[in-house]
Amino acid sequence: MVAVDGTCLDVADTPVNDEYFGRAGVSKGEKAAFPQARLVGLAECGTHAMFAATVGGYRDGEAALTESLLGALSADMLLLADRGFFSYALWNKASATGADLLWRIRVGGRGAPAPVHVSDLDDGSWLAHLRRADDRVSEPMLARVIDYTLDDGRENPTVYRLVTTMLDPLEAPAQQLALAYAQRWEIESVFDELKTHQRGPRMVLRSKSPDLVLQEIWGHLCCHYAIRSVMAHAAQHAREDPDRVSFVAALRIVRQSVAQQGAFPP
Repeated sequence: MVAVDGTCLDVADTPVNDEYFGRAGVSKGEKAAFPQARLVGLAECGTHAMFAATVGGYRDGEAALTESLLGALSADMLLLADRGFFSYALWNKASATGADLLWRIRVGGRGAPAPVHVSDLDDGSWLAHLRRADDRVSEPMLARVIDYTLDDGRENPTVYRLVTTMLDPLEAPAQQLALAYAQRWEIESVFDELKTHQRGPRMVLRSKSPDLVLQEIWGHLCCHYAIRSVMAHAAQHAREDPDRVSFVAALRIVRQSVAQQGAFPP
């Protein structure tokens, strides 16, 4: 299982960074304190290894940036994505890679996808056609829809809707897919490792030009991948789940073994 998601990183407040990356707007027409780079990545849920990424400006949408990552998908993957990523075009392109998809989509409201019912399945899910309402030419895409709610003892009326390319309920029952989708949160932990522990909380990337900002971001990504790779090998050797290995402890060990850390430029 792999997940796609995005995050923003504060970069040094210089005119060239502001022009290249842009910055968020805040209340009363004011702008945020720092320009921001937008990072979108693909991470393996089991090991937290981010194996593909792309970097754009704040104005670049996560779904648009995702298109450049689709070449990293393969037929042995199940791609998880939150509801902000769905579009008919991106779904079509992602499914064409051969990877299976399990994405959450919005339910109701303006602009929400409207799957067209085809047939009900024994596990409570249903087959549907996906196609834009104004598209009468393209062949509809067959998908499976899973609607469910969470019962955790609290009042939670939210209806969650997943769409997937895994059409056979015997191969992938609806309950198992709903549980599998919860693994999407692993990529949120990846960003926390990068932004809170490895880079440092509330730290601003120090590079003052776009080229160096990109170099600095890729340096952080390569460092995270290297640490996670070592952790995965250690977990395999100890026959442990990689989730049981502490990233903070591994990071501390790596830092202790690197001499003169401050001698490296960004």
